[in-house]
Amino acid sequence: MTTRSDIAFFSQIVKFGSLTMAARAMGVTPPALSKRLAQLERRLKTRLLNRTTRSLSLTAEGQLYLDRGGAILDEFDRLEELLSTMNAEPTGILRVNAPLNFGRVRVAPAISDFMNAYPGLQVDLDLSDHPKDLTDEGFDLAIRLGDLPDSGLRARRIASNRRHLCASPGYLARYGAPATLAELARHECIVVRRSDVPFGVWKFVRGESVDNVKVRGRMACNDGEVAVHWALDGHGIVMRSGWDIARYVRAGRLRIVLAEYLLPARDVYAVFHNSSHLSPRVRAFVDFIAGRLNDLDAMESTDMAAI
Repeated sequence: MTTRSDIAFFSQIVKFGSLTMAARAMGVTPPALSKRLAQLERRLKTRLLNRTTRSLSLTAEGQLYLDRGGAILDEFDRLEELLSTMNAEPTGILRVNAPLNFGRVRVAPAISDFMNAYPGLQVDLDLSDHPKDLTDEGFDLAIRLGDLPDSGLRARRIASNRRHLCASPGYLARYGAPATLAELARHECIVVRRSDVPFGVWKFVRGESVDNVKVRGRMACNDGEVAVHWALDGHGIVMRSGWDIARYVRAGRLRIVLAEYLLPARDVYAVFHNSSHLSPRVRAFVDFIAGRLNDLDAMESTDMAAI
């Protein structure tokens, strides 16, 4: 069986171009080197090198052994590096970008606990509803919601993120709850502006059908927390994620409407650089935040099931 040392040995011979020079570099005699090369060729049952007193040349089999063997050596080195970093203590500065509201409510508390576990780390959290470029702006990773743009970055889905329509009991007492999407179009709807979707258009899925509904309303903003508080004050129907409204639904301050229609999920992803391995600090944080956000689904199923 070919071993890592055999591949490295053969690569050295080819690198130096002569048995004498290779033997000198390896600290062995030329006869000893020739003997080991002959043993390798005998075991592989093929000639790897054409040898004369003055030069060496690769056979076709030798070229294949060199090329494929070199790739194996590189992969082996990357594996050893990966294994060594997996257990390394995370250190340095971790720069994270996250959406404003989700970052404030979910990511920031997770980072607080994460930092307690890793005293050798520093963290720089940037909250913005305008996604930052990881490479140009020097971020280690970002938390993203919804469909991801095609890019050279890697992404790991860390939580599902279902959305719901809801309104306050006071609003529903005055105007009634919509029973169909056509009725929804006649209600006051609180719209949260996002750059990646048409303004005021809500998409619904029921069975095989997909409907886009143009909603109207007197109030709109670019902050989800503000929109939820307007809904709590009775100004209309709002579309928000389960994690954002569960506590108000549980307390009876908001009620789910049109529950039979599904809204496209905006799942939660950790996005990071597409390198062959992650730094210990990025790997540790991605694993940590994924564990923390696993409760999003559990929370929704508990708080929304009875509605």
